[in-house]
Amino acid sequence: MEKNVSVPILIPFEPEEFWAQIRVIIREEVTKSQKEQPQSVPIMEIPGLTEKPLYKIQEICSLFKVTKPTIYDWIKHGKLKRVKIRSRVYFLGSDIRQLMQA
Repeated sequence: MEKNVSVPILIPFEPEEFWAQIRVIIREEVTKSQKEQPQSVPIMEIPGLTEKPLYKIQEICSLFKVTKPTIYDWIKHGKLKRVKIRSRVYFLGSDIRQLMQA
């Protein structure tokens, strides 16, 4: 049984050249899509918006340096109120500021 069996290649390039061209195409597409999409503006640079209106649970955890179970306990005991938008849970910025002052 012979192990060096030649397999026909359907791509007319050497593998290194093929992957190099694929990388070039991907870079071009990424650059093109970045130019087409509007750049996101940081929250404080939006005219009229001075404070962040909604926070995610992970942001609150890092802000107060607590774990998610602690946040769930605060919700259970009425210390913090959650707002559901579709399937996501957020917290109002005004509630967070009140909790920070308390």
